[in-house]
Amino acid sequence: SIYTNRWEILGKYQLPVDEPLMLSFSYTNHNQNSVYGTTTYLADERIGFGQLTWGPTFKSHDLLLGTSLRYNYYDDNTPATSNANQNEPDKVWIPSLFAQDQISLGEDHSLLLGSRLDFDQRHGVIYTPRLAYKWKLSDSDMFRLNAGTGFRVVNLFTEDHAALTGAREVVIAETLDPERSYNVNLNYSKKIYSFNGLYLNLDTSAFYTYFTNRIIPDYETNTDQIIYDNLDGNSISRGISANIDLALPNGLKFLVGGTLMDVTSTENGIKTRQILTEQFTGTWSISYAIRSINLALDYTGNIYGPMRLPLLGELDPRSEYSPSWSIQNIQFTYSGLKGFEIYGGIKNILDWTPAKSAPFIIARANDPFDENVTYDSNGNVVATPDNPYALTFDPTYVYGPNQGIRAFAGLRYRL
Repeated sequence: SIYTNRWEILGKYQLPVDEPLMLSFSYTNHNQNSVYGTTTYLADERIGFGQLTWGPTFKSHDLLLGTSLRYNYYDDNTPATSNANQNEPDKVWIPSLFAQDQISLGEDHSLLLGSRLDFDQRHGVIYTPRLAYKWKLSDSDMFRLNAGTGFRVVNLFTEDHAALTGAREVVIAETLDPERSYNVNLNYSKKIYSFNGLYLNLDTSAFYTYFTNRIIPDYETNTDQIIYDNLDGNSISRGISANIDLALPNGLKFLVGGTLMDVTSTENGIKTRQILTEQFTGTWSISYAIRSINLALDYTGNIYGPMRLPLLGELDPRSEYSPSWSIQNIQFTYSGLKGFEIYGGIKNILDWTPAKSAPFIIARANDPFDENVTYDSNGNVVATPDNPYALTFDPTYVYGPNQGIRAFAGLRYRL
């Protein structure tokens, strides 16, 4: 079970002066009470934020200068906020300074330069620069280049719920340093408008991100543990993507996109493909409006390529890689009633679930507390007639939705 309550307040205030000074502020309070098996997870997070910006313009320079202050309080009942037998909530103030200059280089070119300085009492001064270049090739063609760096403090128990299932012991092997990244992105977009109402938008991108200090859960060193530490090496995510948006005069619309991606980690000179990451994904949406009868048809879907999955040992009968799989849906919407819409359809029309391609998905689901698992003197699981594959309870092989085909219907009222 997962119970949460959250409230937030936010606002902006234009200072009553001649200069363009803007004050922004927000406060968020979030409480969570969850139970994973027999493991209780209680968390409390409070975030306060204030920012003052000044945005003057000088000739070809559009400036944005500012300062901000962020307060973050986080406490839970996990090792993330404890030291020995004492509870130590994470409390941090982060003051920041930033500057941005968007430079116009004529009618068709612009350059954006940005810099940011943050001070985190845990990690010192953090500098993150940014660069963006835009080239307008024509009224319908645009080229963009973006590059920059990133810095992220990872909270395991809010970002990776696999650590909370209770199926594996959580091991934090060292004091975790923040992740750092260096990225570049190239983008080209083209829009086509025809005299008869046809519209086409083509958007393509190539991206590359290099990570250091990456925190990747290790499911393979010990099948009874999830081990977290900073990667002693690097991680790379690179790929290309393309999206096509086509609208025809007769009301038929197509939106098709795809991404080819390579995500690898290198540690001690050994390069591996990251677990639970696919090499390609695709998505599509086809919509058709039959205006004469106030009916709209929407067909949506996505497809995922094989991903490497965590196994529990050499005897595990499940495949190391998932198959390619697709979830597809269809919906009909009738809008002929004043203000009301009646809709219905079918989700997962192929009735696909991960169980279709594996002898089982959750290992030892009949023994979630490993009461009937036998271990040798070294702590390794021993194969027995009741446990021929030498497995322990583990749900980490789940990589897709487990709900099969189902119908839905509803009524909407639009104001």
